[in-house]
Amino acid sequence: MTVYQLDKITEDVRVALDQNTTSDTLKIIGDVDTLALDDIIKSKIVEAVKRVHSSAPPYLLDGGHNFADAIYWQEHESGWVLLPEDFMRFVVFQMNDWERAVFNPINTDDPEYEKQSSRFKGIRGTCQRPVCAISIRPEGRVMEFYSCKSTDALVSRAVYLPYPKIDKYGAVEICQRCYDAVVYTIAALVLTTFGDTEKSSALNELAKSVLI
Repeated sequence: MTVYQLDKITEDVRVALDQNTTSDTLKIIGDVDTLALDDIIKSKIVEAVKRVHSSAPPYLLDGGHNFADAIYWQEHESGWVLLPEDFMRFVVFQMNDWERAVFNPINTDDPEYEKQSSRFKGIRGTCQRPVCAISIRPEGRVMEFYSCKSTDALVSRAVYLPYPKIDKYGAVEICQRCYDAVVYTIAALVLTTFGDTEKSSALNELAKSVLI
């Protein structure tokens, strides 16, 4: 993930607005004080990053934060790890004795989830076909994993995307390959504020088109 200054994002959003709006809309925006417009743009940044990071294809998520500092083992060489409080989206998880990583965890209401408690090894997730599930425990929100060859296995990869936030330096983390989509999404949110829903929808579609 790359750290972007709010002023840089604001500048790029202004360019996107100039290039993708009609003269009538530009006149309305032009009537707004520059500082006021900048404040409106900055107020949309966190929401835009959240939307884009939540919907982007996994292969565009370049980076994130690590998790799974501690493993809690259960029967059948399965276990769970506590998810961070700022956990927003799962990126990847892999134990070092698995043949492949998991990029799409299941939920507890998924039919596959019940199979993970089966006493028959071939029905549960295995090292060849591992399964991860997001669930709730008394300790908080966790990610369960099924399963390993032994409880000596270690985490080799565990990455998630946090809820976006603006840091004390006036910057925010954004996946680099999602940046253009974030800029267009902010511009769309700004246009909605000014009542131009048609152009806002067009910019939202443009944002989706660059997430391919």
